[in-house]
Amino acid sequence: MSCKLFTLYYFLLACLLTSCLPDIEEFIPTPVPSTSSQSVFFIYRLELPAFVGFSEDFQITQEIPFSYPVSCGLYNTFPAPIGRIMAIELSCPNGQSVLFLDTETGTITLPFTNTDSHFLAWQSDGLAVYSKVDSLSKPRIVRAYVKGGQDALPIPEFTYDLSAKPDSRDFTYTLSRGLGFGSELYLAKDDGRETQLLYADPFNYISFARFSPDGKQIAFIKIPDTPTPFTVGELWVIPSTGSGQSPSTTDFANDAPSSAQGGRYLANADAGHGYAANWSPDGKKIAFVKRENPEDENANQSSETLLSNIYVIDVESGVLTQITNFTEGHAETPYWSPDGNTLTFNVVINGRMTVSIADVESGEIRSLVTESACCPAWMRK
Repeated sequence: MSCKLFTLYYFLLACLLTSCLPDIEEFIPTPVPSTSSQSVFFIYRLELPAFVGFSEDFQITQEIPFSYPVSCGLYNTFPAPIGRIMAIELSCPNGQSVLFLDTETGTITLPFTNTDSHFLAWQSDGLAVYSKVDSLSKPRIVRAYVKGGQDALPIPEFTYDLSAKPDSRDFTYTLSRGLGFGSELYLAKDDGRETQLLYADPFNYISFARFSPDGKQIAFIKIPDTPTPFTVGELWVIPSTGSGQSPSTTDFANDAPSSAQGGRYLANADAGHGYAANWSPDGKKIAFVKRENPEDENANQSSETLLSNIYVIDVESGVLTQITNFTEGHAETPYWSPDGNTLTFNVVINGRMTVSIADVESGEIRSLVTESACCPAWMRK
């Protein structure tokens, strides 16, 4: 990328949260063309900053130069369920900001130009994203379309998590009314105008609720509702139809939900670091992060002392398989390849982050690039 182009590109991103937004498309670099394939895997390379695309056999196919202001950080990337658009979330001094990146043309668009925005989920057809915007002034949940346009959804401002049901316009949303109030999980239909309480827990935050590929079950991680920032949580599954009853606090004797809610505990999982559990493409297994040093009080307060690994659990049998065996550092959210044969995840050891891939059957683990990298993302086109 030329010095002039880099300067213009940097200027654009520096203006994200200050509304000094020119016509952005003239500033976007042209990436190396990608090869034609059903799926493309991306990581973000931190040195010589760029999104690097790989083919299904992990050969480099393209690079998309992408830099952001030094005052900001790359929070995460979120590939559309289908299509070529990737949502990117930056964390900047004035709040979060969501961008759209076209991974074929390199074009960047800004769905929210006058307020902060926090990514919640993609619509199941990949045509729009759900975001929480204007968190400090007038928080609300907004759907922004890839081709332009927005609409606000009539769901509570306390919503902190959202998940779209596959092949549907239905979605779940999760809310909490504050520390000590636990959380509630709702199913929304008709763009949020019709809602049903699926699950409530006065002792835990329901986090990262995710539909199974067939839409019949929902997995989530329970995080204890305490001031402790990092702790051990639990991986649970429930039917996506709910119990048909509204649970009350009397249903939660011994800190466990009643059978009327249909919940089922699967395993202990890391909690508080933001690591989601993800379904395998066939819906039979769930990959998640497990904390290996639960007795370490320092790890309750600092992510730098976390020791964690990737595990996979068979949902029906409960058989647990350890995928990684790190004895230092930690592994982060695992993502399945479209064929279900590979898991990809960030690894942080001695403060350095890389992206690794693991063959689920053989257990072989390797890094994709020698440079520092993050944010694995599978694009299904």
